[in-house]
Amino acid sequence: MAAGISPAITNMVIILGMVQVAKKIPFDDPNVLNAVRGLYILSNAIIFGIYMTVRSKINSKKDMTTLKYVEPAPMGSAEEPKLVTTTIHAYDLAQLQQQFRSQMMGIAMMGFMHIYMQYTNPLLIQSIIPLKGAFESNMVKIHLLGKPAVGDLKRPFKQTSGLFSGMQQGQQSDKKSVEAAEKAGRGGAKEE
Repeated sequence: MAAGISPAITNMVIILGMVQVAKKIPFDDPNVLNAVRGLYILSNAIIFGIYMTVRSKINSKKDMTTLKYVEPAPMGSAEEPKLVTTTIHAYDLAQLQQQFRSQMMGIAMMGFMHIYMQYTNPLLIQSIIPLKGAFESNMVKIHLLGKPAVGDLKRPFKQTSGLFSGMQQGQQSDKKSVEAAEKAGRGGAKEE
């Protein structure tokens, strides 16, 4: 889509469009239903392949540059923000693991909705949105599409906008925040 349009808006447009398309698809025909199931499985296989390729590229680069940032306390807890000291390699692998876990949760939810609750329309939408999301992820942009890690792609990544994103602070990597966390002695164990 266009460069200035947010991914959330394009997702909404795709969902609304696919809902209209899904109304015209005869899901009661077993051949059509199996084709849509096949599309869903193919989409997830492509995403898995993308993530495995990104993982391979992360491991081949093995960037051991130190990365320090302050991770905010969980929303609603009395904990202090903690200092995290890691490497770019470990950070990227953790981010990729988080994306992979999110994909598996989506598959589990879709499996429950389709197999147990007999919903078929979401199969079509969930064949497109997660694939689009995979290509919009920072890990894919940096390691697969070769974009430089500057601006929005600078590590640590800004938290993605969500329902409560305005209410909590994101990760802070500015020198002042890191030094304050180091002086306070909050965390700082280096991950290997």
